[in-house]
Amino acid sequence: MTTRQPRDAEPMATEAKQPRQRDRERTLNELQLALHRLQRAGKKVSIKGIAEEAKVTPALIHNRYPDFAEHVRTLTNKSTRAQRDEKHDLLQIEREKNRKLRGLVDQQIKEIADLASVNEALRAENTLLKAMVEGKVLKGPFGRKTDEKQP
Repeated sequence: MTTRQPRDAEPMATEAKQPRQRDRERTLNELQLALHRLQRAGKKVSIKGIAEEAKVTPALIHNRYPDFAEHVRTLTNKSTRAQRDEKHDLLQIEREKNRKLRGLVDQQIKEIADLASVNEALRAENTLLKAMVEGKVLKGPFGRKTDEKQP
């Protein structure tokens, strides 16, 4: 047997908080007010700080209000354009350094090749002089080839 509740008896209401109505303009206004409150209080301005002040998530600001997020980044000198330009300038400086270093490496490689050639000529001459001292060779090809042709 089931018992029925009288019609005028209300079912048990739960105290659940209703989500607030979505209104982009009102949220943007709240974000701007939160920014002004942080600036007046002298607190650090950041997207996270503004989100906490406005009681929203930082992701909401990044995803739904990219212009406002860029405005905040500009205020904190972290603008994506400024960051990009700064990195581009640093890249150009490093490329110039790299170009100079490559030139230096090429110059040193040429110098090493020239020194290796001179070193081999001196080794051959040294071997010949040692052989002359030991009495194995009496005369060696010293001087230039053009010297032998002159009368």
